[in-house]
Amino acid sequence: MRQHLQTINVLALVSELALLVIGSLVTAVSVSVFMAPFDIVPGGLSGLGVILNHLDPRIPIGLVVLIGNIPIQILGYNSLGGWPVVAKTILYVLIFSLAVDSTGPALAGVNVGDDVLLNALFGGIVGGIGGGLIYRAGGTLGGTSTLARILQQRLGVPLSTSTLYTDMGVIVLAGLVFGWAGALYATVALFVGAAASDYVLEGPSVIRTATIVTDQPERVSEAVIEQVGRGVTAWPGTGMFTDKQHTVLFITVARPQVNKLRQVVFSVDPAAFVVIGQGHVAYGKGFKAVK
Repeated sequence: MRQHLQTINVLALVSELALLVIGSLVTAVSVSVFMAPFDIVPGGLSGLGVILNHLDPRIPIGLVVLIGNIPIQILGYNSLGGWPVVAKTILYVLIFSLAVDSTGPALAGVNVGDDVLLNALFGGIVGGIGGGLIYRAGGTLGGTSTLARILQQRLGVPLSTSTLYTDMGVIVLAGLVFGWAGALYATVALFVGAAASDYVLEGPSVIRTATIVTDQPERVSEAVIEQVGRGVTAWPGTGMFTDKQHTVLFITVARPQVNKLRQVVFSVDPAAFVVIGQGHVAYGKGFKAVK
């Protein structure tokens, strides 16, 4: 049993390292092919590298990322719990720094078109995919991502807030260097990249959840089970305004089943209160199996 668990742990580590390497290379390609040649700035230190490389082509983007991360990762090592936290991030920084400076000249002949907006969109998508793979491997993009985690731990600042502030700071700097149209393109790439990263991390939004408040729980549940083919979970609830007792039903369905579910519920109980929520994936019987 112990040997089996060790084998699983080794395979998991190899899988994480593979994702980290692939994600680092994909992220580097997004910068060197789609963004840097068109003065589109990604967030964080890589964005600062693009700006400095534009001002002086002798300054490599990867070198800026590497040097900038040295004090940040030392701070992260001391503040976030040592090597288990920063090791994968350091590996990403090393691979990305080497890759972004080598893929640029190697892929210089690749013609992806001169439309800056398309390059911002695809740069964001490709970079977001790479970032999602890195996050799935348990790493981070270093730089401002590490600083955001430190601010969260020390000051309680939400990750989304601190990351937004640091990335927008780089984008404002890009606006001063490249013009405000360049800053707008960078903003497009930033938000598209975040959406792509979330997609890689969470998968497509293929399920919906329904919360139903009803006074006819048995009839509604029976109709849903028979006509929609989904299970139902129930618990008692109290209307705090009316102080009346109701039953709350919770149901998970596939996205195409939403209309059918709504029709079934209101055909049985026209007075029901129904809230449809969005989900990405459901694990368990009737949905995705747990490996």
